[in-house]
Amino acid sequence: FNFIKQQYLINAQALEQAVADMSDLEPVEKRRLAYFTRQIVDMMAPTNFLATNPDALEKAVETEGESLVKGLENLIADLEANHGELVVKLADDTAFRLGENIATSPGKVVYRNRMMELIQYEPATAQVHEILLFPPWINKYYILDLKAQNSFVKWVTEQGYTLFIVSWINPDATYSDVGLEDYVEDGYLAAIREVKAICGVEQINAVGYCIAGTTLSLTLSLLKSRGENPIKSATFFTALTDFSDQGEFTPFLQNDFIDGIDAEITARGVLPSYIMARTFSYLRSTDLVYQPAIRSYMMGETPPAFDLLYWNGDGANLPGKMAHEYLRGLCQRNEFTTTGYRMFGQTLRVADVDLPIFAVTCETDHIAAWKDCYRGVQMMGSKNKTFVVSESGHIAGIVNPPSKNKYGHYINGDLSLDAGDWMGVAEFHEGSWWPRWESWLRKRSGKKVAERAPGDSTHPVLCDAPGTYVRVKATA
Repeated sequence: FNFIKQQYLINAQALEQAVADMSDLEPVEKRRLAYFTRQIVDMMAPTNFLATNPDALEKAVETEGESLVKGLENLIADLEANHGELVVKLADDTAFRLGENIATSPGKVVYRNRMMELIQYEPATAQVHEILLFPPWINKYYILDLKAQNSFVKWVTEQGYTLFIVSWINPDATYSDVGLEDYVEDGYLAAIREVKAICGVEQINAVGYCIAGTTLSLTLSLLKSRGENPIKSATFFTALTDFSDQGEFTPFLQNDFIDGIDAEITARGVLPSYIMARTFSYLRSTDLVYQPAIRSYMMGETPPAFDLLYWNGDGANLPGKMAHEYLRGLCQRNEFTTTGYRMFGQTLRVADVDLPIFAVTCETDHIAAWKDCYRGVQMMGSKNKTFVVSESGHIAGIVNPPSKNKYGHYINGDLSLDAGDWMGVAEFHEGSWWPRWESWLRKRSGKKVAERAPGDSTHPVLCDAPGTYVRVKATA
């Protein structure tokens, strides 16, 4: 086994060196070749095969083959659960129940349309400000409300806010013609309108996470073009607006790959969630594909009861038109920061975002790299910008409660510097960025008012949080 291991390591090094030594390839093609070479290297690891995995063989002997039988049962269960597609289950999905042991913050659905449910959370203080949060629709909103100990929802309400969150529909093929304009019109503009009406205010604070932050930027540009100003401040969590450097997604944002996505969309009407999940997983294939597969299929182990991994596996489809518009217009052609992105007959540009902004990014984020987010924030027209880099990655850097005192953050008020220089002189602070953001937000929230029970006479309570849309499982 040691001989096999050493042979593998020598071959892996030789392959990677061969790619590194190539000098006659375009940078994009070299990056793609390096990515697929790494995929081959990771796939061919001896531990991925039963005959060359000593741990799996030992366990098979110890259990008289029972581990292999259980492993086969796990494999068949995963295939059946995903209609023949092999998607490795990362968590025990029988251990969690929405509204019972995750997504338990008390609240009510106070508005619903074809695109979203609007959840208003119960106040936790006698006086409150108001805030509206748009989560990404690639996954579900309850990443911000997994359990009480790390719930962003619970923490925000305890700081004295009436918190509204949008819970997006999990679309099926009937949503094939839904595009980004529909998300803006029936998601962003509708939610802003209803929150203003419920709270009786002219302006609110808004937050956008990941793709929802990108679309919040588009919405803010659109509102400016219309001469409307319903948003006092905008907060962005790991939100890309400048796609000039495609980073680790370079292999997936070339024409051949997106042509394949378009064919999938044409056939199904949606981009199935498992395709996106697989794409993200193969950016970290050893951790998110092969090791879980070894534990489940070779060792016969039950996936862990881990809430974060359960959420990660509870994905959502993307409407076909929206996926095409996002991949072609924003990711490939980077129109929002160059020629302008056309929406509702208007040409929208990132420089139009000129209200106070607070942007949070994550140091090891492989989905929305902090340096790429930084460039987009630099291009925004606001004269009041706060930029933060949290330690850790796309999820852990955001879901970082102060009580854990786990990950610190970097700040630097000079956004004229390039990313490397900005980080070189940034101040590091221990602990979560949450209190820093709340202090910033409080100064832009006006006077507090008496606490509000969810809903009002024109917005009757439709059901308890977490609502109905979040319970819809992805199908294609």
